[in-house]
Amino acid sequence: MNKLVVIAGTNASGKSGLGIELAKKYGAEIVSADSRQIYEGLDLGSGKVTLEEMQGISHHLIDVAKPNDFFSLTDFQDKAYEAIDDIINRGSKAFLVGGTGLYVNSIVDGFNIKREPVDEALRNELLGKSIEELISILEEKNPEILKTIDIKNKRRLERAAERAIKGVTDEPQNTPRYETLVIGVTWEREVLYERIRERLDRRLDEGMIDEVKRLRANGATDEFLYSLGLEYRFILMYLRGEFKTFDAFYNKLFMEIRHLAKEQMTWFRKRKDINWIDMTKNPVAQASKLIDEFYSR
Repeated sequence: MNKLVVIAGTNASGKSGLGIELAKKYGAEIVSADSRQIYEGLDLGSGKVTLEEMQGISHHLIDVAKPNDFFSLTDFQDKAYEAIDDIINRGSKAFLVGGTGLYVNSIVDGFNIKREPVDEALRNELLGKSIEELISILEEKNPEILKTIDIKNKRRLERAAERAIKGVTDEPQNTPRYETLVIGVTWEREVLYERIRERLDRRLDEGMIDEVKRLRANGATDEFLYSLGLEYRFILMYLRGEFKTFDAFYNKLFMEIRHLAKEQMTWFRKRKDINWIDMTKNPVAQASKLIDEFYSR
């Protein structure tokens, strides 16, 4: 199998910067595994790297969808496979970099995602249901799926309910497409929390609230922004007056980002193939040693 280097980690861990430094060293191109960076205009809130920060390294699967579009795991996997195969076929190296665990796993493990025909009538019916109603459907039809999806994400719930109503509850066996080296990036908890706070302050200073205002003005629906979670959800709530003060908004958002980082660690710790590196001790050198060994095998 062709070889793929994966750099995964929590929010504010520095995985994007590390990925760029390593890509420069190995002449690689980066495929993003971030569920929000796929959307145009979601820049500050998603932590999207700027052209300057890319330092000339080609990045793929950034800005490939419009706000309000539904972008499924199937869409991601199809586009990621296409990008990775193209990079390798051109004689270059591919690095998959990101923190969306489901996206990372779909490529590393080679999810065989079933592609059932769309039942438009059923899909439209589910669009009109609340999150609570969708959860109720899944509790009856396929309760196990509730352990694996974000129950606050209405679009994910709609698709899961659609599959469950159709009786599609079994998952096909995985078929890995690449030989992978997975490098994990994070920090000690208190250091990570301080990095999260510093990054949040910087993004707010750079205009993250104005970014959400522009998205709404340009047609992004409140439902779409809410479904994105974290920065976009809570800034939307702040703009709608659902927080009494800016401090109340800020503290809630900070706590939710911290909580997500913990969830990301829990998700990634389930993988036994991750090589965790110490970000305080020359992470480029540590990762390079792993990568050199991986390519020489």
